[in-house]
Amino acid sequence: MSQLPSSPAPNYPALTQERGRGIDRLIDRLEVDANHMTFTARAAGPHDGRPVLLLHGFPQTSWSWRGQLSPLAAASCRAVAPDQRGYSNGARPRAVSAYSMDHLVSDVLALAEALEMETFDLVGHDWGGMVAWMVATHHPERLRSLTVVSTPHPLALHHALLGGDAEQARRSGSMEAFRRAKVPEKLLLGADRSGSGLLELLTESGLNDADAREYISVMTEPGAMTAALNWFRAMAAEDLLDLEPVTVPTMYVWSSEDASLGRAAAEATAECVVGPYRFEVLEGVNHWVPESAPDALSKLLIAQLYAT
Repeated sequence: MSQLPSSPAPNYPALTQERGRGIDRLIDRLEVDANHMTFTARAAGPHDGRPVLLLHGFPQTSWSWRGQLSPLAAASCRAVAPDQRGYSNGARPRAVSAYSMDHLVSDVLALAEALEMETFDLVGHDWGGMVAWMVATHHPERLRSLTVVSTPHPLALHHALLGGDAEQARRSGSMEAFRRAKVPEKLLLGADRSGSGLLELLTESGLNDADAREYISVMTEPGAMTAALNWFRAMAAEDLLDLEPVTVPTMYVWSSEDASLGRAAAEATAECVVGPYRFEVLEGVNHWVPESAPDALSKLLIAQLYAT
């Protein structure tokens, strides 16, 4: 693991002037070598604190967790939010197959190893939530707890679609659209490749303009949009085979105004967890929970961590 730039203090690599919402606390910027690639990350909290790994969604980056990093640091956690495969310039392979679920899960374990997190609390939102469910299913021995925001368990979502949930089918339409070749890039980047289509999509779904433009600054880097869309293109039905119920202590946070993920799959997620389970609904909050409701999410997250 390297630092950006050299550390000005023994216990804090690469202190920057980024500030999380709520509690003013400096956020570290890191580079982490894992899985033969280099991932950038944001982190906060004492290096000997309780390890927490936070996974962002599409088309977000580690920036999405700024509102949680400082409260977690204040709660004596070492919280690290990596820019995942495709979002880090040093971890952006070209092949669609490089974004299959087994690679995404492998990244989480490799990052944890590089960060010296033998066991850790895992938090995921959107696509990061899907990856988090898979890590908890296949590697429960590595996790102290699981918190997933927005994304229902993959089997709950699958069954909702197979069961004829027309509302969820409508909400999930963009997932299939993003799997097409080349066309999504053209629509989201726009003719001038400024990300105008993505900006419209994000702001219309409730994300504030400043956060949307932060993500667009990454998505307009060479190859970044295609890499992010390759997560959708690499989805495979085989990912759902032989999924055992989740056994680790789990909290699932869903928001009532989520335009992408409906209530039926959210409520059915309880059937996919046999460990201690907590279901929280944030009323009136859109899909972008970490950015739109940072204080509410941070309070829920810290309560979950210290209940396990």
